Amino acid sequence: ANGHRVMTVAPRYDQYKDAWDTGVAIEVKVGYITEKVRFFHCYKRGVDRVFIDHPMFLEKVWGKTGPKIYGPTTGTDYEDNQLRFSMLCQAALEAPRILNLNSCEYFSGPYGEDVVFIANDWHTALLPCYMKSMYKSKGMYETAKVAYCIHNIAYQGRFSFSDFSLLNLPDAFRSSFDFIDG
Repeated sequence: ANGHRVMTVAPRYDQYKDAWDTGVAIEVKVGYITEKVRFFHCYKRGVDRVFIDHPMFLEKVWGKTGPKIYGPTTGTDYEDNQLRFSMLCQAALEAPRILNLNSCEYFSGPYGEDVVFIANDWHTALLPCYMKSMYKSKGMYETAKVAYCIHNIAYQGRFSFSDFSLLNLPDAFRSSFDFIDG
């Protein structure tokens, strides 16, 4: 309503009847392997809604609802959640740069790199880390900003510290993830 171009990025947990395959696919490093993800898109209420398509999202929760998006039962995480949301963060960083979206009469083409990311909860907590280590260090996203919002502090996405190497972040980030319960 204020003239800003807005995009949301979420995992493709369902078919989302209005979303169409953009035909754009990228490769991201997830753990020790490289995975291909595709982007789906729909335009609703002035917002570009982008969905990251990969079997780690869609096949895992197909036909399930509620807490089963994050784990098989309430309060239990899927063992690969840190990899799933690493994938989401990496793909979300690529979306504004590579998706050529022409859904609105006022805007067309990619969003570019002069953007503000609003990361929500632990699922997107890796986004600023990847932006700093993978993009800003290479002169990309130089003016981009991140606002980090905590919606529910009870869920913190805690994983074994021995899994840090699976996140593909520089060792300098390691101490930022060390957490001791008080």
